[in-house]
Amino acid sequence: MTATHPAGRASRVRPALGATGVRRRERALAPDLARGLMLLLIAVSNTAYHLWAAERGPSGWHPVDGSTADSVAQFIMITTLDLRVFPLFAFLFGYGMTQLYLRQTASGTSERDAVRLLRRRSLWLIVIGLAHSALLMAGDIVAFYGVVSLVIGWLVLRRGERALRWWIIAATAQLVLLSARPVVVALLSGDDPLSLGDASAEPGYVAYGAHEESWLEAAGTRVLTGAFVTFLAAPMALVGGGYVVFLLGFWAARRRILEEPGRHLRLLRVTAVAGILVGWLGGLPAALAHVGLWEVPDNAQSESGVLTGLREFTGNAAGLGYVAAVALFAHWWSGRRARRGSRLVTAVAAVGARSLSCYLTHSLLFAPLLSAWGLGLGEHLGSASVVLVALAVWGVTVAGAYALHLAGRRGPAEALLRRLMYGRRP
Repeated sequence: MTATHPAGRASRVRPALGATGVRRRERALAPDLARGLMLLLIAVSNTAYHLWAAERGPSGWHPVDGSTADSVAQFIMITTLDLRVFPLFAFLFGYGMTQLYLRQTASGTSERDAVRLLRRRSLWLIVIGLAHSALLMAGDIVAFYGVVSLVIGWLVLRRGERALRWWIIAATAQLVLLSARPVVVALLSGDDPLSLGDASAEPGYVAYGAHEESWLEAAGTRVLTGAFVTFLAAPMALVGGGYVVFLLGFWAARRRILEEPGRHLRLLRVTAVAGILVGWLGGLPAALAHVGLWEVPDNAQSESGVLTGLREFTGNAAGLGYVAAVALFAHWWSGRRARRGSRLVTAVAAVGARSLSCYLTHSLLFAPLLSAWGLGLGEHLGSASVVLVALAVWGVTVAGAYALHLAGRRGPAEALLRRLMYGRRP
């Protein structure tokens, strides 16, 4: 069952066809800028597992030792970044997937062939993600969303607006019910919801293998973690409604919300304010507990505890809020006459246009520098100082992406993926 998408009506002006059959059009600022800033947030958020020699608390992720500056950094990351960047990535992934589908169908490709092309893309992303996790970074999300896009793209991409709305409603209901179920069961049985969880579980950072002194041993750990994330966590997200933000990316792309933010200002303002407020308030209890400003049972802070569940659930709102805030900035920026700092904005957008290459580059720089099997600098850093390393790593990708932008070249990973998708066709 297929239907014509309203997004097709948004492209009233039909640009000339490029050599690949895809219509040439100037890249919109907001999607690329959001991806570029997202990679900064990913780099900072991923710093915790590199601190492999630090003492861990019941959360199993952030250290509990260190200076006041470290505690401040941990507080900010728990409130604003952890489990908030993942939904941001999901939204932009779904948005970009729909953009590609609409460009293909607008150029004359049949819907069936466009879906087939995206299926090939998803399969190659799984391969690239698994290689990334085996070689450098166990917590890879490219393969995870390769699986999600493979399934959801097949089920939803060609559906009409009504079907998409029902999918979003169903996914939201799944997410709410499954997130609230443990708390409701505890309350009905007379138990304290804060007692839920398991603080004795193995700390989450161990699954990344950064503490292993042998690269081969670390690779074995990473392979197992990568396989779990790709082939177990991704299907669990599909069952648990975790793909709802991915579907909202579909919905937003059909309406060109990021390409044309000026037509959706009210929606973007409400989403930015409400999403960020809900997301930060949802992360605040865990942050207060982590730094010792609120006494709660250790189980509540664990990865399966109620505070982590609250962070994960409200993180979806924060991810949407961040996207909306970037879209509003892009709209404001595009309307300025005197654009001071335009090179920086262009450079960050260049990172977004080469997001896969820059994402992989993070691991290429982080892992040998910080892991025990490499230079081992993660042993000597704290939560605050490693953020500076993350900023430096992201800065390197900004400089590299801007250089490629000036040269008119794609990122190497994007060029490879394009070749794998399209083959040798001109």
